[in-house]
Amino acid sequence: MIAIQGKTWKVELRRAVVLGCVTAGMLCVAGCRRNHFPTYPANYREYLYVANSGSDTVSAIDVVHLRLDREITVGEHPVAVLASKSRNEVYVLNSGLAGGGSHGSGSVSILDAEHQRVTAAVDVGPVPVAFALSPDDRFAYVASAGRSSLVVVDLLHRRIAASLSLSTAPTQVAVAPDGRSVLISSAAESSLVMVAADESKGRWSVRARIAGCPGAGSMAVLPDSSKAFVACSRGHQLMAVRLAWQQDLAAGRQETRADALEALLDVGQNPGYLALKPDGGELFVSNTGSNSISEVVTFSDEVGGTYLIGSMPEFGVVSADNSLLYESSLQSQQVAVYSIDDGRRKGSIHVGDGPDQLAFSASGYLLFALDRRSGDVAAIRTDTQSMFTFFAVGRAPVAIADKSFTI
Repeated sequence: MIAIQGKTWKVELRRAVVLGCVTAGMLCVAGCRRNHFPTYPANYREYLYVANSGSDTVSAIDVVHLRLDREITVGEHPVAVLASKSRNEVYVLNSGLAGGGSHGSGSVSILDAEHQRVTAAVDVGPVPVAFALSPDDRFAYVASAGRSSLVVVDLLHRRIAASLSLSTAPTQVAVAPDGRSVLISSAAESSLVMVAADESKGRWSVRARIAGCPGAGSMAVLPDSSKAFVACSRGHQLMAVRLAWQQDLAAGRQETRADALEALLDVGQNPGYLALKPDGGELFVSNTGSNSISEVVTFSDEVGGTYLIGSMPEFGVVSADNSLLYESSLQSQQVAVYSIDDGRRKGSIHVGDGPDQLAFSASGYLLFALDRRSGDVAAIRTDTQSMFTFFAVGRAPVAIADKSFTI
């Protein structure tokens, strides 16, 4: 290819297509919507939020009109973004890592989705790496590597509610759907920490710790909160953990059970992200070291099979009807489509360079793919299994979240 100002013709053409799709080409998009796209009431709003670690911003993409709405300045080096299910708010985790690598103070930025602005920021200490929301969106649980702790943020009152020492650097955090268990994986300690949560009384305490999962990372919790799975990223196994349970019986008696290791399951090499079906019946493991996915039957802890899917699979999402798995491949420009019922790869969708995180629109009509290397977001039509358009965003995008609401 012939280079132009240090870039290839291919890159310049891609940028031209971006401009066409996002600006002048929107007339064509509007025409397509009349015939095929969902229709929305006048008071409906939906945005895809993109955390840009290199520009300390969040890009807001208008999903209704398919255009880049604006960039919102947040804290330093944002690393994750989550949308509230109960309020018109979006939360951004900022690591506080300056460009030179110094460790500043991390924070959680709170965005008003209706007015597209930051309304508050809560300091959570040095080097937060991940966070998760409680089921009622009252609290954000922040894993702090700088202090080896779990920081509990009260999102209603914009303050720190608690901080628990974990004795080791955390990697990921997850919350059980019943809100009673907060799970923290630690790659450094190869372990899973269970924290008991009593939000009504404002009490949190470390309940148990289970070791034996080398490079413990990504987690998934079943919808009934009975079991959790943890990817052992430095090996080829998945750890299944039975979660503590308590039930009040007649005559003031209680029936309880403790957290316990249930099984170690052999999957592919270097398991990473875990994608759970909405019904909880099966789990899909992205095996980055063996270019495959493993299908796990969750109730019986059985690996149904391992299948080649693409170069360095990174992230997976399952359609709302439990029929299709979409899997991004970081070392490619493809999102693979896997038929769960047929147990085979159906094909692939060409997107940008280095697809990573994926997120559905609220209707499921669009699937968004964050392309790390090309620095954009691709919009995929799920009915035709093809890329529809894409959007240039801020520098070094790392995370996405969809938020829909009415005003």
